[in-house]
Amino acid sequence: MSADEKITLWLAQLRAAGCTVVLARLVIALSGAVALVVPALQPWDELDLVPYVGVPLLLAAVVLPDSLAAMLFMLVIALGWLMRGPATFSWSLVLTAAALVILHLATAFAAQLPSYARVPHTTLRRWWLPAATATLLTPLIAGAAALIHHANVPGSLAVTAAAITLTALTIWLTADQKLNRD
Repeated sequence: MSADEKITLWLAQLRAAGCTVVLARLVIALSGAVALVVPALQPWDELDLVPYVGVPLLLAAVVLPDSLAAMLFMLVIALGWLMRGPATFSWSLVLTAAALVILHLATAFAAQLPSYARVPHTTLRRWWLPAATATLLTPLIAGAAALIHHANVPGSLAVTAAAITLTALTIWLTADQKLNRD
């Protein structure tokens, strides 16, 4: 198959795509853009390599959400922050973390669907509550972990692990998951 045939096929699949699939990919693009722009606007010097590697990975994640591109994008953003960013808790860190959580959840949702799928809007309603719960709980857990980290509390690792476990359980319950598949 030649390149022009591949592009023609991709454009035909894009025209056939439902609103839900396009919306999921737009959420991937917007949250990835936020995760790229917020660290770049900070007063500390971001690695120059982050945008050069991050932009192509974000584009690949939008086009192919079931590939490793989204995971590598999140890794590049996180490593770029860890290498040069401040170790303090800030609102820009919260915004970047929330953008990465939304990108992760939207990529996981979009990866389940082919690009030409027509999915009813009820599918989005089932995804919305767990995604909102995870997005809101992420900064709360990060703030609690930052407070515990500097407090020298005995057993702080156990408290952090318990908070993450409770968050996972909350998301599980809000997603209305069942243990049996009957």
